[in-house]
Amino acid sequence: MDDDPVTTTLSAGPLLLRPWLAEDVPALIEAYRDPAMRTMLRSQVTDEATAQRWLRVRQEGWESGSYFSFAVVDRDHGSEPVGNVALKYPAPGSDNAEVGYWTAAPARGRGIAPLALGALGDWAFETFAKDALMRLDLLHQVSNEASCRVAEKSGYGFAEVLPARPPWPLDGHRHARLRTGDL
Repeated sequence: MDDDPVTTTLSAGPLLLRPWLAEDVPALIEAYRDPAMRTMLRSQVTDEATAQRWLRVRQEGWESGSYFSFAVVDRDHGSEPVGNVALKYPAPGSDNAEVGYWTAAPARGRGIAPLALGALGDWAFETFAKDALMRLDLLHQVSNEASCRVAEKSGYGFAEVLPARPPWPLDGHRHARLRTGDL
């Protein structure tokens, strides 16, 4: 992985996807105050110390080439992050990887997640083409109907129901986006 976490940015319409920065801590803490996010996400950010740890894990992911997290900024509504998209890449040579996302409560319903996931998927397929990346998976709990809609709008077709297993108490859905053509 040659991308530098300080300089890798993506654009998708009014969205800028960029690495998380230290100055994003207040927006990150505010986003995690949302009860829905606390229910759906494994990581928890409750204060500046946990936000700093969260940012450190993302930076380490870039450095190791295993986890690529982008702050999503809606340039039409300011410069603070309103979401996150991430690619969890298991190992060079793997033909599949997992994507994840969240959108801060005030930014939901504006089409941010599908647009950001589309840009992330395009970047992933292009960046890891030499490693034969062919499939991206988006996982969510069956109770998260909004994520089903986001997956479909983002080109991730429903693939299967996954049985519940810790830390998730409910069954889940796996949606998949397949690489098509030469990028």
